[in-house]
Amino acid sequence: MNLSSEHLLSLIQKKAGRPLKFSELMRVLNVPESQRRQFRGQIKEMVEEGALVKLRGGRYGLPDEMSLVSGTLKGHPDGYGFLLTDVKEPDLYIGRKQMNGAMHQDKVMVRVEAGKSGWGKPEGRVIRILHRAHETLVGVFEPLGRDGWVIPSDENVFHDIFIPGKLKNGAKPGQIVVVEITDYPTRHQPPAGKVLEVLGKADDPRVELRSIFHKFGVHQDFPQKALEEARRFPSEPIGDEGGNRRDLTGWLTFTIDGERAKDFDDAVSLEVEGSVWRLGVHIADVSHYVTEDSALEKEAFERGTSIYYPDGVVPMLPVELSNEVCSLKPREKRLTLTALMEFTKAGELTHFEIFPSVIKSRHRFTYTQVWDLLDNGDPENEFPDALPTLTNMHKLSRTLRKCRFDGGSVEFDIPEVEVRMNEDHSVETIVVAERNPAHQLVEEFMLSANRVVARYLTERKIPAVHRIHETPDPDKIAVFQEFLESQGHRLPSTKKLSSKSLHNLLQKVRERPEARAINTLMLRAMKKAIYSEQPLGHFALGFEHYTHFTSPIRRYPDLMIHRLLKYVLNKKKLTSKEASRLRQIATETGAQSTDRELKAQGIEREVNDLRRAQFMADKVGQVYDGIISGVQAFGFFVQLSEVFVEGLVRVSNLQDDYYLFYEHEYKLKGQHRNRVFRIGDEVRVRVAEVDLPRRRIDLLLASK
Repeated sequence: MNLSSEHLLSLIQKKAGRPLKFSELMRVLNVPESQRRQFRGQIKEMVEEGALVKLRGGRYGLPDEMSLVSGTLKGHPDGYGFLLTDVKEPDLYIGRKQMNGAMHQDKVMVRVEAGKSGWGKPEGRVIRILHRAHETLVGVFEPLGRDGWVIPSDENVFHDIFIPGKLKNGAKPGQIVVVEITDYPTRHQPPAGKVLEVLGKADDPRVELRSIFHKFGVHQDFPQKALEEARRFPSEPIGDEGGNRRDLTGWLTFTIDGERAKDFDDAVSLEVEGSVWRLGVHIADVSHYVTEDSALEKEAFERGTSIYYPDGVVPMLPVELSNEVCSLKPREKRLTLTALMEFTKAGELTHFEIFPSVIKSRHRFTYTQVWDLLDNGDPENEFPDALPTLTNMHKLSRTLRKCRFDGGSVEFDIPEVEVRMNEDHSVETIVVAERNPAHQLVEEFMLSANRVVARYLTERKIPAVHRIHETPDPDKIAVFQEFLESQGHRLPSTKKLSSKSLHNLLQKVRERPEARAINTLMLRAMKKAIYSEQPLGHFALGFEHYTHFTSPIRRYPDLMIHRLLKYVLNKKKLTSKEASRLRQIATETGAQSTDRELKAQGIEREVNDLRRAQFMADKVGQVYDGIISGVQAFGFFVQLSEVFVEGLVRVSNLQDDYYLFYEHEYKLKGQHRNRVFRIGDEVRVRVAEVDLPRRRIDLLLASK
């Protein structure tokens, strides 16, 4: 009998009209005695996941039939929280007294209660904690007589951890520590724990960084076995490393990356023959070194992605591979996988092929260097071989870019932050990251390569990991439309929304004052791009097929795609058994890689918040102009104009009136004086306080 969770749930919904004991479930569902042990294990797992509820008396029932719902608790610093679920119903509000000992990020079972909270959301009460999210936490130690408390760095963890004196492990006031939770909270008792490790002083930038890595469970060191495998490879390939690998070492190829980059994933080449523009995108063949079931493979899968932060990186692969053997260094032979594409002068793709290759990059260019060459030429005659090719590449990239936007890609205009660090790990400055046409050149070529690889695999019905971006949720678009109408704009249709109409709107408002707000809110209305085994296309890019192929040094899905391409190129046709196996791998890889990407984004966001707070720590009292970047019931966020830093003006500090929050209009409005604070508005603020442990910047309104 099929004992999968999905199948059993379907049977219980059809055949069990009331909560049943285990023996009754066996009988009603016709489970054979030979599967009793397996069935018991599956039922237990379904209870742990929240798919079933175990009631008093040993009976099992369906949550939906008892107004119960499971999900993840998102805590709030003030002690209440919200239940986040996978279904489309509104998130449940959980009051402080209804928490029942649950903590931030715990998976919980909640009973839906009558009425709505002051937030306008249904209320709920935690009745069971299905899974504890935290065994350890990072926070600041504060003494209390002989004992102490650890105040978690994550303010959404609203419980302070009590530390008995004998379990302080030498922690001193103000130090950041790692604490193990020994007793979880109850309705009447706070959580208790013991200090496992003292990381150091809270105002030490390196200690704060370590605390973030601890919080997210990131290990910077590699297992010894993986390091041994990485050190086994020669610095350059011997021979052609395989009979079907084409020798392209005589081609003019080069890399274009940022100034600080050391892991060069991709090199490019271009030949123009009459009306044919032959673009080569040559990607480091990491799969040649990181083989299935190896220690390197297991560690790469676990990490999922490299994590970049202002003065460092936690790489997916050891530096012996990422910065040396696989990195496409100039004048050194490297193994690659090539996507060779032929375009017309108008940018139409007429032919492509994918094959293993070996190259020898001629130059290591930076984006700044390439744009300077394109803008000012080569007066010193340093790159006589490369300049004509770069000029043609620029022409082709502009054509491809125009074709892409004509085809439905959405071009957002949201500046990115760049935190520049000093050698002593202090923040030098925070600016808007430079983005010139050289960045766009590389972007267009990588998008083209990713696109043809996705098409190649999809046309052959090969199970793979796709990079998908689904159509926005209609409810979110309806709310966005309300805001647009308040600004004098509207979308032609919200029912049959096209990416083209979104792009046209952004172009229309490009020079208008409300452009920043519209860009920001449109992006928030979008779904997140994820990895999936389903080839659902990419809405924001306007692509029917899309995957990630061009960064196997730093992204696991790209590595998996490389391995799959070589498998197909060698095998030609898959058996049904092989296809089933690849489908399972794609499903697991998609879920894992999406999870690891979100984790990396969380770390990068927290590190940037830390650097912003450190940069602003000595600027308390200074006045800045800024733009309101977000509005919530508790206040509004302001993006400072002179430095790329965001802080919060709290409603409690707006003392001239009582302010109401208009959620769909993204504004706060005074009840009596009608003063309005709306997303996109310009304001002048003063830095009131910088909380380093919480990585928070509090602002006050200042007179203009």
